[in-house]
Amino acid sequence: MSGAPISPASRLPAGVIPTLGPDATGIGWVYQYVIQARQRTLAELRSLQDWVVRFAASRGEGVAEVAPVGGFVKQYSVVVDPNRLRAQGISLNRLRDAIRASNADVGGRTVELSEFEVVVRGRGYLRSTPDIGAVVLKTDAGTPVRVRDVARVEIGPDERRGIAELDGAGEVAGGIVVQRFGANARAVIASVKDRLAEIARSLPAGTEIVPVYDRSQLIDAAIATLTHTLVEECAIVALVCVVFLLHLRSALVAILMLPVAILMAFSAMRALGLSADIMSLGGIAIAVGAMIDAAIVMIENAHKHLERAPPDRPRAEILVGAAAEVGPSLFLSLLVITVSFLPIFTLESQEGRLFGPLAFTKTFAMAAAALLSVTLVPALMILFVRGRIVPEHRNPVNRLLVGIYRPLIAAVLRARIPTLLLALGVLAATIWPARQLGSEFMPELNEGTLLYMPTTLPGLSVTKAAELLATQDRIIKTFPEVASVYGKAGRAGTATDPAPIEMFETIIRLKPPEAWRPGVTLASLRAEMDKALQFPGVSNAWTQPIRARIDMLATGIRTPVGVKLFGPDLAALEPVARAVEAAIRTVPGTTSAYAERVMGGTFLDVTPDREALGRYGLTVGDVQDVVATALGAATVTTTVEGRERYGVTVRYPRALRSDPQAIANDVQVALPAGGTVPLGAVASIQLARGPTAIRTENGRPVLYLYVDIAGRDLGGYVGEARDVVARAVPLPEGMTLQWSGQFEALERAEARLRLVVPATLMVIVLLLYLVFRRVTETLIVLLSLPFALVGGVWLMWAMGFHLSVAVAVGFIALAGVAAETGILMLVYLDQALTERRGEAARAGRPLTREDLRAAIMVGAVERVRPKMMTVVAIMAGLVPILWSTGAGSEVMQRIAVPMIGGMASSTLLTLIVIPAVYALIKGRGLPAEAELAAAEPVRSAA
Repeated sequence: MSGAPISPASRLPAGVIPTLGPDATGIGWVYQYVIQARQRTLAELRSLQDWVVRFAASRGEGVAEVAPVGGFVKQYSVVVDPNRLRAQGISLNRLRDAIRASNADVGGRTVELSEFEVVVRGRGYLRSTPDIGAVVLKTDAGTPVRVRDVARVEIGPDERRGIAELDGAGEVAGGIVVQRFGANARAVIASVKDRLAEIARSLPAGTEIVPVYDRSQLIDAAIATLTHTLVEECAIVALVCVVFLLHLRSALVAILMLPVAILMAFSAMRALGLSADIMSLGGIAIAVGAMIDAAIVMIENAHKHLERAPPDRPRAEILVGAAAEVGPSLFLSLLVITVSFLPIFTLESQEGRLFGPLAFTKTFAMAAAALLSVTLVPALMILFVRGRIVPEHRNPVNRLLVGIYRPLIAAVLRARIPTLLLALGVLAATIWPARQLGSEFMPELNEGTLLYMPTTLPGLSVTKAAELLATQDRIIKTFPEVASVYGKAGRAGTATDPAPIEMFETIIRLKPPEAWRPGVTLASLRAEMDKALQFPGVSNAWTQPIRARIDMLATGIRTPVGVKLFGPDLAALEPVARAVEAAIRTVPGTTSAYAERVMGGTFLDVTPDREALGRYGLTVGDVQDVVATALGAATVTTTVEGRERYGVTVRYPRALRSDPQAIANDVQVALPAGGTVPLGAVASIQLARGPTAIRTENGRPVLYLYVDIAGRDLGGYVGEARDVVARAVPLPEGMTLQWSGQFEALERAEARLRLVVPATLMVIVLLLYLVFRRVTETLIVLLSLPFALVGGVWLMWAMGFHLSVAVAVGFIALAGVAAETGILMLVYLDQALTERRGEAARAGRPLTREDLRAAIMVGAVERVRPKMMTVVAIMAGLVPILWSTGAGSEVMQRIAVPMIGGMASSTLLTLIVIPAVYALIKGRGLPAEAELAAAEPVRSAA
């Protein structure tokens, strides 16, 4: 049809067939294994992998593909003798066509024999080297000329673009299990292990499948860490309730509400298809303390009402009244905590995928807690809050708190202005530690496995790559902390791995930390290994498997910092990239910097001479056929051996294709009229330099620089490196430079949070206004937010943490709980002031400053127990995260530390500064009792 669109496939060269890759990404490399057998060759092991083990593993639930790697792929090679071919007058094309025509099976339908249907089959598949050698090329006077008469048929390896090695002991063959996108990695690995266990029993004797990377170990360890932390948190929070209330039945209300809320959060997770992992469980872990705040305040308020109520008043009526008194404010305070987490939902790319489950589960948990606080908790109070209630003044913990707090708040009310100035001074002093904090995208998660990714210069041969890989693996295996070393050079048989042969990936499985040498840390071990692995022409880079896959998928950069240099062409980019590399090496903290040497490839160009071709009656296609077959060993057909398939190739002997001169003289091109002509007579053959890879982004050629750093924060390092490069390397016209790697993700997350956090604060302001219906109280609560930052910043500085997305999540979570404590203080102060105003009205006198001071003492001091219970419950719920050391603890600690430090400073603000601000604002225009007494005689005389 005229005007019909031309498909992209039709524009590709002949013989190029585009196919869809697996429904997976590089992050889906969840399980890797090798096949070992002492009595088997690498070719036999690779055949076992390709035709037996691979199919078994592919049956696993959620497996996209099982990619082969390492070993030798079996191949039938027909190594021709060009002199014999010329003597017999046989061309390469004729040899190729004869082999192809001699490898086929056909069907002849059926015949009936003795009332039975018999299927007719024509059996002609090649099955062995004798079969190939017996193929007839021509017959001369009744004498056949066969393939074996003009060529040597042998079994050899196909060309390799990837090799694998284990423990420095030699090459191995194995597979990489790639999970389907969106599948549950833990379930996929469990299913694959079951399938491999089934097939292992049928393998030849002495053959075993050895895992070299198993992501489920990290997943299980992380889940165990978070599960243990959750149990500790629940136990500590329950203990807090018992200690403060001294009434086990009352404590049961909060203790029973907590697992119900957690189960509701798990139910919501299941409904949305969220799995239990570090982040999803972490969302519940950081919410445990805040989840029971409403229950704690309701129970404590019920105790207070029971103490003050007349004996004849029904207990249920007292409890319902106590719940109704604080229920609306508590519900809205929990809603504030829930809303404060909205910025996390707006994160994009990898940070969004990473923290999205945490945001969902924390939101589910807090929403469940808010719902239960106005439904289940009042019902449980009626059931359990009974019997002998220990009065608040008889509780030793409460007596201690009141004894400390009463003189302190009295002093604050006498010196309100100095108190506020002191608080502002503390806030100003926090600027110093804040300026000392560095920045990073994410803290390094200890996966229990290192990934060593050195890069060599382009053009490295497979033989040399195998030798270098084995040497590196042997060195790494000498470290006592190492359990196994599995190295890969080049690419595996999957579209998710585009690595060139000069790119190595070595998975180093580490022993448990208890088995390490005293004083050795992950950082020091990596530094030791890096020092031991210094080779000329090799640039080292260290990361971890999951981290590296995420980085490469997101930005293409496998190191923490990367530079992308855009320009008109690769030849112009490379010298500038080398200059940038040299400049970056001078920046403190740089452990390695490597600019891609894309123009370092060596090519043997065979360029047809069109004038010479015309004289011989040849075409360019004739020459290209010879190059592809005689030199390139093009596959002419494929053998069918059961379910196994192996290629059959035709090529010249190595001696005739080992150097340009031999190729020019000895490789023959068949002439149309008979005879041959040397390839050098119709084409020029010369060595040339060119790009080993061509990469473009947004339609522009780009070149990558990989930078590994140590001892520096990411943001500070890039800031300094950017200045150094800008001064040292002036960019030519048409070139641009972009800083990438994890820094790119950090900038993206910061930009998004700068937009969303202010919008979220406006929503919180609206919710606070709905609670108090007054602007002044709303602003007082908002004062808690900057003071909450004080403790978080100081504690982060003390622990040596950097600002990161995880820390931002902690501060965002802190904003909600800090606002909650401020709400509680104001609710109690307003209640006390309302009671005092009523007393003054009944006495027929106006409210005085002394009344305000007394109300503040009642609202602050007499209700110190519920405020401290909520704060201690939140902080106690976070402390187990602080001391946890298992997998995943690095990220959770960055979330918990700002919350713990911030809750400490926010509590001081709530207990000290808010009463002072409240006294200043509410005391405006109120008379003192002395003024009223002085005015009384005047009124009497009048």
